[in-house]
Amino acid sequence: MALWTVHGNGRRLLRDSVVSSEERLSWPLTVGFGLQHLLAMFGTTTLVPLLTGFPVATTLLLSGLGTLLFLLVTRNRVPSYLGASVAFVVPMGAAADQVGAAPAALLGGIVVVGLVVLAVGVAVKALGVRLLESAMPPVVTGAMVLMIGLSLAPQSVSSFDQNRVPAALTLGTVVLLIVLSRGMAGRAAVLVGVLVGWIYAALSGQLVPGRLAELRDAPWLGFPDLIAPQVHISVVPFLLPLALVLVAEHVAHVKAIAAISGRDLDPHVGDALIGGGLATMLSGSAGGSPVSSYAANIGVMAATRVYSTAACVIAAGAAVALSFSPKFAALINTVPLGVLGGATLVLFGMLALVGVRIWLDARVDLTDPINLVVLGTAVIAGVGDLTLQVGDLRITGMVWGSVGIVIVHPILRALADARDGAA
Repeated sequence: MALWTVHGNGRRLLRDSVVSSEERLSWPLTVGFGLQHLLAMFGTTTLVPLLTGFPVATTLLLSGLGTLLFLLVTRNRVPSYLGASVAFVVPMGAAADQVGAAPAALLGGIVVVGLVVLAVGVAVKALGVRLLESAMPPVVTGAMVLMIGLSLAPQSVSSFDQNRVPAALTLGTVVLLIVLSRGMAGRAAVLVGVLVGWIYAALSGQLVPGRLAELRDAPWLGFPDLIAPQVHISVVPFLLPLALVLVAEHVAHVKAIAAISGRDLDPHVGDALIGGGLATMLSGSAGGSPVSSYAANIGVMAATRVYSTAACVIAAGAAVALSFSPKFAALINTVPLGVLGGATLVLFGMLALVGVRIWLDARVDLTDPINLVVLGTAVIAGVGDLTLQVGDLRITGMVWGSVGIVIVHPILRALADARDGAA
């Protein structure tokens, strides 16, 4: 039995027609839609390993393989591309700075995060999606996403200051394309913006000479560098709260696809979490960045009304193919820090506002004293990196903020509800 049935004649789409996840168009058209998905995720998926010191080619390889694993687990029901998650940039940097975490130790933390997401997926699969909705209501998930986005700001600004003119060109290009373009240029705004800043830096002699030498000497073909993970207890607390972020992103992805495609995907939330957890574990087990669903790819599907998982398979296959060129990886490594800073100013700001949007969509009462005091304090603790040391273990602001949002807030909410009920 074929994995996908052909939609219509496979060559022409009626104006209001929708290509479902189990359908595909002709293979040439499917390849075209797949390349759109690749462009939508490409900018950030290559930026994250550059910012965290991981091999770009390895992240591309494991991003593609993780996507294929996700589609297999969800049985072609949930179209998605899993790219590198920007939410991990600051926590991994903090772990490296504060406890000297080497790449292998960071990868061990990523594997643990993936295992937690997998466990949540198994629980949701067994007990139903209402379990997740009761444990992580919008007031909690919105605060988590907001805290993560705001905590990325200092690193973005620091990178911007390294090469201000290329950074400004990148920032301006990304903003203008997102705001003014309704086509693929808008979907590939980050990639185009990075290219503009990168080209200017090259023409003005602002590329790092050592990286240019590496580009010159790199072979065209080769295997990505694989790194074995090592689990260190001192590193895990820096990354563990991000399991909540990955869970929220995967759940939001399924909800968004269901809304724009008109299909009930609630029965597949557990599968999506299991697939996402396994993909992150796979990436962390070999040297790749943590992966998650991308809002940009949802936008591609909303614009085209093509939800075919065949297009996602094409994008994943293309990412895997690109990962086997060291010359390409060395080329990406010549991107100046300032250019990355210009792009991430937009990306991290958008990530923070996603948290606000979650609150608005759920009509969270921001006049409620518990929401104001607990969530406000927790977000500031996370953004300000309120760090305390217990023996050799440093507990960062991300941990304190997450504890306040996920644990303290529900406890105080329950106490307040009990008080009101007794009154």
